Amino acid sequence: MNRHKNGGIRRWAAVFLAGTMLLLPAACAGRNENQNLLPSKEVDGRVVNFFSPMEKIDPDAENVARTASDLTVAMAEERLGVTVAYSTYTAENYRDKTYDDVALDRARSNMDDLYLLNPDTILTLGAEGKLRDLSGLDSAKNLREIIKTANTVDGKLVAIPQEVVAYGLFVNADMFRQYGLELPETPEEFLECCRVFKENGIETPVGANRWWLETFVFAQAYADLYNGGNTEAEIAALNSGEARYSDYMRPGFEFLQKLMDRGYIDAEKAAVSEAIEAEGPDFLAQKTPIVMAYWGAANSETAYGKPDFDMQVIGFPSSRGQMPVMPMTGFAVGADAEHAEDAMRVLDVITSDEALQLYSQTNRVISPSKNVSVDCVPALRPLNGRIEEGIYVLGSNAGMNVEQWGNTCQIVRQLLGGATVDECMAAFDRLQDAALGLS
Repeated sequence: MNRHKNGGIRRWAAVFLAGTMLLLPAACAGRNENQNLLPSKEVDGRVVNFFSPMEKIDPDAENVARTASDLTVAMAEERLGVTVAYSTYTAENYRDKTYDDVALDRARSNMDDLYLLNPDTILTLGAEGKLRDLSGLDSAKNLREIIKTANTVDGKLVAIPQEVVAYGLFVNADMFRQYGLELPETPEEFLECCRVFKENGIETPVGANRWWLETFVFAQAYADLYNGGNTEAEIAALNSGEARYSDYMRPGFEFLQKLMDRGYIDAEKAAVSEAIEAEGPDFLAQKTPIVMAYWGAANSETAYGKPDFDMQVIGFPSSRGQMPVMPMTGFAVGADAEHAEDAMRVLDVITSDEALQLYSQTNRVISPSKNVSVDCVPALRPLNGRIEEGIYVLGSNAGMNVEQWGNTCQIVRQLLGGATVDECMAAFDRLQDAALGLS
């Protein structure tokens, strides 16, 4: 199963655009040469080569707002006396090769020192021994357990993010009140809300796109795994083949099939729609009461930050109530990088509590540090409350031997295209058998 680009990586630029996580995943693609990588200016002295999705803002440019990430990098440069030299992937020019494809090639060839990676790439390179163990960094001591869980491969912490990306349901609470509905906690309650909306003339209660419906699946598949007190043992059973991923995934896929069969989502439209571009206008126009998106979409004026109604962001329906879904990106250092020691020092600074406080305050996001908290906008408080209680599921986990986020997205797209639930479960079985060396 090909990988897709987890949109979280594009939040490096702290800019929300239609097509970023909008956080948008880049489509699975073929191969191309590296002519569309933009190298940074040549510099003298100690250098750390950094491969990222977007070019660093020129510090000498006038009237340009430096992003939060740039500011943390500048902090590291000043403290350590190094220069972070960027090599940049530009998706608009690099049409036949995804960021993940390029990152894999460069890391395997030791072309850079520091990388910003998506979860599936973290798993792949970590399993290949291409990434350094970061557990000895001072900043690693302050990480939330969720970060360590999601970014540990073969017992090594191989990546650290600057933020925790959380997905939730963005709902028009005014429309729920209009029809006497409580915000749903369970899959059954969600289906009942959709039924009421549909019977009252709302053609499509749930606005969907081809990337993010897997969030419903994760919430139902892993609610107990991550919140039942037996996480390590359950993951070990999956990795050994004693348990089957398809058994975990089936309820979520059956739920999506019901949404499609009952017309609560438009599967044909979703199958070809980009995130937010398709469902966003109807949600803002109060034609669709429910969409799914990530935390930052509530902060941005270009997405859902200023609706003309009471918007609430809640978790996805599950057996344990409203469930946030959290995939991970992360910074990593090449195991055999030319300037690995300086890269480790840079990473230690940009993921320090001081730097993460700056980053989180600027972007109003969840910090990976347990010592850093930032007030969120009112709409996000329901989702944030669950996260602060420690209730969530991971949409990516480098400790699982089958990559989760990208593969599940692609298999959901098969369902949208007409595949049966059984056929989708067979796809998970093939992935697991391949990971176990059985096929």
